[in-house]
Amino acid sequence: MSNARAARQMLRAHRYGALSTLSEKFNGHPFGSIMFYLVDHDGSLLILISTLAEHTKNIRHDARVSLITHNQNDLNIQSQGRVTVVGVAQPAENDPRIAVRYLRHFPEAESYLAMSDFSFYRILPRTLRYIGGFGKIHWVSAISYLVPPYPLIAQEDDVIAHMNVDHRDTLRRYCEHFHQCEAVDVEMLGIDCDGFDVCADGGNLRFDFEEMVLDAQQARHALVEMAKRTR
Repeated sequence: MSNARAARQMLRAHRYGALSTLSEKFNGHPFGSIMFYLVDHDGSLLILISTLAEHTKNIRHDARVSLITHNQNDLNIQSQGRVTVVGVAQPAENDPRIAVRYLRHFPEAESYLAMSDFSFYRILPRTLRYIGGFGKIHWVSAISYLVPPYPLIAQEDDVIAHMNVDHRDTLRRYCEHFHQCEAVDVEMLGIDCDGFDVCADGGNLRFDFEEMVLDAQQARHALVEMAKRTR
């Protein structure tokens, strides 16, 4: 697996990180915030922020940011995997699909979207620092990391609906086999070229594909192969 894909998979597996902005108030001094994020299909990061927040004021003054996330289940801080995204934050395009997708992953954010001062920003990577563990330390270029448009982006809603209507038992088997989680209430939240996300009894689980999946047919094949492994 390439370092670029490994970095994307690690970012997709997590839901929050430490966002660093350059303080307008304190003359460019680094300012840290804890931030929920969603990795979009192409690998860029979507964040929902308020105009009243200090980090938003900083971004509007200087768009350069970085965000680091780490393996949040590993208590050994120095040896755990982590990714730092170095990039720029810009207002996201006016696309209602962004909110729909974000709310599937963060339904609690619906009240924020009802407020006029919250809006989406997109962090566009310029480069990434990927640490996969001891001795696995790499710089990853944005060119190798970002994914060009692919058909599954437009097909995502149909795949999710199909899995949630017809294959909830399969989703439960995925949870049990790949995460040792016996869940009752399961729901697919999203699917992308690298894998898919499932809400299992209120918790979120990430499932990686062995190979990149670019359309609904490839997704079906990958999901069937994974289902076979659960039997």
